[in-house]
Amino acid sequence: MKQQEQFPQIKICGLTTPEDALACAESGADAIGCVFFPPSPRHVSDDQAREICAAVAGKVQTVGVFVNETSEAIIDKAEYCGLSVVQLHGTESPEFVSQLRKRGQTVIKALFSEKNPSIKNIDEYDASAYLVECGKGVLPGGNALTWDWGSVRNICLKNPFLLAGGLSPDNIPDAVAAAGPDAVDVSSGVEASPGKKNINKVRSFINKIRQRKPDKTPQRKLRRIF
Repeated sequence: MKQQEQFPQIKICGLTTPEDALACAESGADAIGCVFFPPSPRHVSDDQAREICAAVAGKVQTVGVFVNETSEAIIDKAEYCGLSVVQLHGTESPEFVSQLRKRGQTVIKALFSEKNPSIKNIDEYDASAYLVECGKGVLPGGNALTWDWGSVRNICLKNPFLLAGGLSPDNIPDAVAAAGPDAVDVSSGVEASPGKKNINKVRSFINKIRQRKPDKTPQRKLRRIF
């Protein structure tokens, strides 16, 4: 069995420099994320994102995180910056997701356990994959808040999904065991400061996943997202 089928894939989000992005890629991440949401402390300009994506081209997948942007803006930024995936973290409708997919975009849609759009409405969407988290914080992201990761395990059995929200090197083995995700998404849990990654924490986070003993009787084979 290949490694990506045994262990969840790993996305490191909130990158703001090419150097950090490259270090994450060389540490074993499967994808890196750039945030295009001005209120976020990890927000990057189009030119910053283009430079970051160029630094890791051919090494990892590059994901752009958007919140209630227009489809034209998303497509333009994806093309200019070199994004391979777009992640929608706002209140985007199922129709909006379908519109982007029809235009050739790989789309990850964020759904939440504590607010709308709810994980309970996952069947209304036709995204390429789903990111699930609690949604309790002020900003659209995980806000470093831990939550009941296991509560989404059964809901997400038939859909490719990333687990997010409050993940860190200390709790990632428990989170993976509880939720059984296809991939995990971490940002603040591996940072020295907002937007600046602590590469030792990144490596520790990745190693904790790769060293975790896979379930002997998994409910399903892990699905590749990146």
